[in-house]
Amino acid sequence: MWLALLLLASLTLLTDRAAAAEQVDPTPRIAIISAYSPEWLALKNAMSATRTEIIADVTYIVGRLEGKDVVLFLSGVSMVNAAMTTQGAIDHFKIRRIVFSGIAGGINPSLSPGDVVVADRWSEYLESVFARQDGARWSIPNWLGKTLPNYGMIFPRAVGIAHPGEREPEKRFWFDVDPTMLEIARSVAPKVELKACLNPDVCGTTRPRVVVGGAGVSGPAFIDNAEFRKWIYDTFKASLVDNESAPVAHVAYSNHIPFIAFRGLSDLAGGDAGENTENELEHLASDNAAAVVKAFLRALPAQESPENRSSEGSK
Repeated sequence: MWLALLLLASLTLLTDRAAAAEQVDPTPRIAIISAYSPEWLALKNAMSATRTEIIADVTYIVGRLEGKDVVLFLSGVSMVNAAMTTQGAIDHFKIRRIVFSGIAGGINPSLSPGDVVVADRWSEYLESVFARQDGARWSIPNWLGKTLPNYGMIFPRAVGIAHPGEREPEKRFWFDVDPTMLEIARSVAPKVELKACLNPDVCGTTRPRVVVGGAGVSGPAFIDNAEFRKWIYDTFKASLVDNESAPVAHVAYSNHIPFIAFRGLSDLAGGDAGENTENELEHLASDNAAAVVKAFLRALPAQESPENRSSEGSK
């Protein structure tokens, strides 16, 4: 009796899990992700033919944006949220491309708040070893392998990625942005008009611009420290830092889906002359990132249009 009940419960659980992973929409779509509300408002308000799907407490807005079929959703802030919700979208929708639109902290000294950066690769700066102190030096076990130059006890290293049939995980430090999408971003960058001010009282310090290329890094910390900012720049040669792009790039890589991120700079991650400006400039930075995303979507090739969905879906 108990065995029969246990088997029935197990079958019910498996059925529920299978149902939970079923696709709710057959249309090939671009996933457009933002972390929190200010980042997606300009995109959400520009969508048409929308409907809402709620799965595992994530609200997915399905519809059209700049002539393309998209699903727009908030990942929630930081690494685990971003990875979890991205995989959820892949499991439930027919995702052909992944685009992130949001804000970031500027690391490269040549950048200013209001600029939009489209990095060509992403890494996770706290995928690392926290070393033990050995007298005046830090010591890590030899078997942990090569790391980048450290910040105190923090020694960054590659992440291990498991693949079917391979005994050892792949060691990967950088996750590259899709080169085709990057070139489309590069082609539209000079044509996008960015806002210098959100209103007369809220302005950046320079005329904003779109910068395509260079490295970006992500981690779970809010960075507002000039010394740590300099280490990130010196070690990773990074242009910007955020909380979500690298884990989304990681998930996209594992699922073989093209990825790109557009990040408006809201602050300088501790390099600001005065107080950190994120709270003041988050809407300006979000709107500028969204403007570049919309121009990018308009420039995507024709196979994204409704009349060509079937040909793309057969690839």
